[in-house]
Amino acid sequence: MAKKYSQLKAALVLAKASLIATLRSPTSVVFALLFPIIFVTVFGAMVDNTAVKVKIVLSPQSDTSSPMYAAVKAISIFDLSHGSDSAAMLADLKKGRIAGILYLHPPIITNGVPQFGTDLLGSSAVADKMPLIQAALQEAASQVNRKVLPDQPLPASIQVINIPGRVYRQIDFILPGQLGFSLLMAGVFSSAFLLFNLRYTLVLKRIYVTPISRAALLLGEMISRLLFQIICFIIITALGYYAFHFTLVNGLITFLEMLLLSVFGLVIFMGIGFIISGIIRNESSIAPVANTLTVPQILLCGLFFPIDNYPVWLRTFCEMLPLTFFVDGLRKIAFEGLHIWQIPVQMAGLIIWGAIISILSIKLFKWE
Repeated sequence: MAKKYSQLKAALVLAKASLIATLRSPTSVVFALLFPIIFVTVFGAMVDNTAVKVKIVLSPQSDTSSPMYAAVKAISIFDLSHGSDSAAMLADLKKGRIAGILYLHPPIITNGVPQFGTDLLGSSAVADKMPLIQAALQEAASQVNRKVLPDQPLPASIQVINIPGRVYRQIDFILPGQLGFSLLMAGVFSSAFLLFNLRYTLVLKRIYVTPISRAALLLGEMISRLLFQIICFIIITALGYYAFHFTLVNGLITFLEMLLLSVFGLVIFMGIGFIISGIIRNESSIAPVANTLTVPQILLCGLFFPIDNYPVWLRTFCEMLPLTFFVDGLRKIAFEGLHIWQIPVQMAGLIIWGAIISILSIKLFKWE
């Protein structure tokens, strides 16, 4: 009786061969490992003391009829919003999602002079932004003073109250973006060129005569890339953690959850490469098509700077891209200490994209 052919064993054999080829490829190592290490080193060593927009939340008890409200609202660097849930506001402040909470006191008349008190609640998670916030508020208070009582004692004052929180460093923003960059470039480009070359050299045609299925072949390639990316992931994360104090809130558990999230990203980005290799018939066309799909994501998905400053219509588009779901998920797990089941939006986005890309990859796969 003939022995049953094992699709899994065939996939593992292909994964081993592909991993060896990837490790020997200078292009794969440069895009997946060297470039991210350079970016992490450069940005991690930079001191981030500027900000384009600073998120400030107004407490629900604040007096919006106070002249301080109009003065604060006019500060261009503030992204001012009105809070409703005090507990949620404090949680966001401790995690660095917002830069401060403002409470505008109702005016108090002292000796016929109105006093407009303002409390600023800050956190060590956003300590780097506090000098900028305080300077802006002091200027706002000075404007109120000049309008209310010119050439008189200052009626407006600022009181700063700090609460404990995590220290947010620039590396906490940059490193997840570089992990996404590594996964995107390695997944799309290496997969697209690999399958095309295997098809062009008739290797796939030879494999076609074996009992291996298309799904098993693609699985083997994904396992190979996963092992390669685990190596890159460990090196990049270790560099950020030990050299630049990258935040891993729950230590090893956080690291493993980030690694698990990378599997979803790998399925999507490798699938894009498989789709490109299945559609393109000319090797010289692979790079332009791949760049058309990857470069916009690199620029629009918050790898190097936040997308909060984009116009609403562009930000909405950016938030739907797979790389955005992936990088946002990494940041929430690493710095905010959330678990995978606590980021349903990011997980749902990755799962939907993964399902669509996987189906298209198998449908568009060609042996020759």
